[in-house]
Amino acid sequence: MYKRLSILILALFVLGACAETQLLVHTAKQIGRSTKSEPTQQGRYKIGNPYQIKGVWYYPAVDYGYNKTGIASWYGPGFHGKRTANGETYDQNALTAAHKTLPMPSIVQVTNLDNGRSIKVTVNDRGPYAYGRVIDMSRRGAQLLGFHRKGTARVRVTVLADESRMLAQQIKSGAVLAKIGTPIRRDIDVAKPGVASETLLPPQGAKKANRPTPRFTPRETVVASRQRVTDTPTAPNGIVSTGPVKPTNMFVQAGAFTRYDFANRTVARLSELGNVKITTVKIRGKEFYRVRAGPIGALENADHVLERIIRAGFSNARIVVD
Repeated sequence: MYKRLSILILALFVLGACAETQLLVHTAKQIGRSTKSEPTQQGRYKIGNPYQIKGVWYYPAVDYGYNKTGIASWYGPGFHGKRTANGETYDQNALTAAHKTLPMPSIVQVTNLDNGRSIKVTVNDRGPYAYGRVIDMSRRGAQLLGFHRKGTARVRVTVLADESRMLAQQIKSGAVLAKIGTPIRRDIDVAKPGVASETLLPPQGAKKANRPTPRFTPRETVVASRQRVTDTPTAPNGIVSTGPVKPTNMFVQAGAFTRYDFANRTVARLSELGNVKITTVKIRGKEFYRVRAGPIGALENADHVLERIIRAGFSNARIVVD
């Protein structure tokens, strides 16, 4: 009798231990799964190495003077929730964009030359890799600029130098990068006193003094000895500014040369395209000779001309708008 009872108690103990072990294993799996699948929106500062797509080389670099025109496109549903080139989680409803060479992140002003609308966005991805596209906007960016349904627009892209520098410094210094499209916040440790406090009894005969009014930061802004500072200048805020709309023409630029004879040779090589001309422009005090085909009316025709010029050996050719 006692032997059977002992065996029964032992069996219950073993079963209980097994059940507890299974519970711990199950809990560990759940914790591991939730940790693994938890999305993170914090990216890193990245320039990257030169790379080649469809026979064209791209050279990422810091360029705070970047100011170019071209054709914008947009990307969204097929990439929503995936990683961008600098490690963030792509959000098609945020104010972001992809660019082929600018540092990530950078702050740029994108202006739709067709309707005058202009917004700030954060470059946090690489692309677009279609010939003749200067920037790939998020779906939300395309909506605000007014070309979501059309698919493309003539735009000007300008790097905001001060804000891009500030953003780069914040990330390099370990600042907390908030969700893209919202203000960047830094967590700054508030130093604690290094001397221990002690409550002392007042001396005999001393009068009780009135308690002074506390002078410290309101409770809402200091939590657990951490203070949050928001640098609003770096944050694309979704505000759409509108400027005047001027008539524009579309060209395909084969290149810009510092020597006229190089430009003239390029015109000769592309003579079969028809209307190819040399125009001069000063960029940062230096004179350049631009070789352009056009003007071209339809974007489809510009894409075709661009492809022919690239096949002729001018891999840096691009569509421009003036």
